[in-house]
Amino acid sequence: MSSSGRLTQSVGSIRRGKRITLAFRIILAIIMLFFALFPVVWIVSASFNPTNSLVGQPLIPPNPTLDNYRELFNNSTNPYGRWYLNSLMISSIVTVIGTAITTLAAYAFSRFNFSGRRGLLQAILLIQVFPNFLNMVAIFLILQQLGRYLPPFGLNTYGGLFLVYLGGTLGANTWLTKGYFDSLPRDLDEAAIVDGASGWQVFTQVLLPLVRPILVVVGLLTFIGTYSEYVLARVLLTNKQMYTLSVGLNQMVAEQFASSWGVFSAGALLAALPTVLLFMFFQRYLVGGLTAGSVKG
Repeated sequence: MSSSGRLTQSVGSIRRGKRITLAFRIILAIIMLFFALFPVVWIVSASFNPTNSLVGQPLIPPNPTLDNYRELFNNSTNPYGRWYLNSLMISSIVTVIGTAITTLAAYAFSRFNFSGRRGLLQAILLIQVFPNFLNMVAIFLILQQLGRYLPPFGLNTYGGLFLVYLGGTLGANTWLTKGYFDSLPRDLDEAAIVDGASGWQVFTQVLLPLVRPILVVVGLLTFIGTYSEYVLARVLLTNKQMYTLSVGLNQMVAEQFASSWGVFSAGALLAALPTVLLFMFFQRYLVGGLTAGSVKG
């Protein structure tokens, strides 16, 4: 066989290999999309299904109706609208305060050298090893005692829930944000100081715009974790009017012995909207860092 024939055969083999690889990727993507979208389609179908059943229901209900959504907001026993506002309020406040404190702490750990810095970082990392529900008894007793002296931060209060949520999110987020601050060259700080900027101006006007992507990620993680949290909210909140969405939806099904799965599906579908909208709005910030080209030399 001539060299040109061998070259043609080799090119053909490479092309066949690329086609097989592409076909495998397409099949794998279709399978993954099926597993990802099937539960969503099933919940959407159940929310329009008047039979209030998840077992044996068709994928497309024969007589779709909005009765489940009407029942969701017209039921005085289960104030879904109030639960929705509670979850949005709690998650938004925890996200804003937590992201602000996390940014300041990460900046201090990244840019300043002070006594006990390494020990504090290790302690923060060690504390995050244990999930919050393992400390449930201790958290309950602490808030019970705290409520005797500071009632707004005791049991069955939003203030106490804020404290617990903030304590659970600051550790991991501080490490994550500190790593991003560490990736920023210190030449930026030095150049700004030479130009007459103060330490606060260096932080707010030079570094803060560059760490915007990690702040968005930290904010989204905090919001989603707080918005969907169940265990702590179930234990620390006993007033039904103060329930969050996760606690309220669970109680809705438990109280009615799983007879209103259609209403539950409608509530779960609406509950997912804030997270989806946040991802759509902030997706352009979720891609990598902004430091490329910031230092020219």
